[in-house]
Amino acid sequence: MEKTTNPLRPRIPPLVCIVGKSGSGKTTFLEKLIPELTGMGLKVGTIKHDVHGFEIDHPGKDSWRHKQAGSGITLISSPQRIGMVMDVDHDHTLDELALFFSGVDIILTEGYKRENKPKIEIFRREAHREPLCQNDSNLIALLTNADVDLGVPRFALNDIEGLAHFLAKHFKLHPS
Repeated sequence: MEKTTNPLRPRIPPLVCIVGKSGSGKTTFLEKLIPELTGMGLKVGTIKHDVHGFEIDHPGKDSWRHKQAGSGITLISSPQRIGMVMDVDHDHTLDELALFFSGVDIILTEGYKRENKPKIEIFRREAHREPLCQNDSNLIALLTNADVDLGVPRFALNDIEGLAHFLAKHFKLHPS
């Protein structure tokens, strides 16, 4: 029997958490991986978690004034991008956030090491003694300069192309 997709339920793209201890190079790695994946024709979304909170509105700007007036959701739209500020009552899970990502092939997150999602760890021997994900069944790949075997494919820290092709194959990604 062929499995059908419910047309009323949006397809949630695969979520992959890029994890590693502070200073391991997660942001720099993502800056290299994103163009590699987009160069393969894939649409990429990203999520960065900030436990300290953040502001993207600037005092005095129209969108800021809308929020100050009490709007629960404010969108700002231009021909190049859309930005949204929305009040929330809790720290959203990755599954809740993924619903905002229609039209992408894969969502990469920076952080979320405790989430029950596929993970790629960046581990630098000179910076840390042991990998974070030694006993994490969600680990799908390791980027490292160390001779460590966690039972998953291992890539050199600079093998961005190899990891991009691994992700495409692992998640059966095709350009949308």
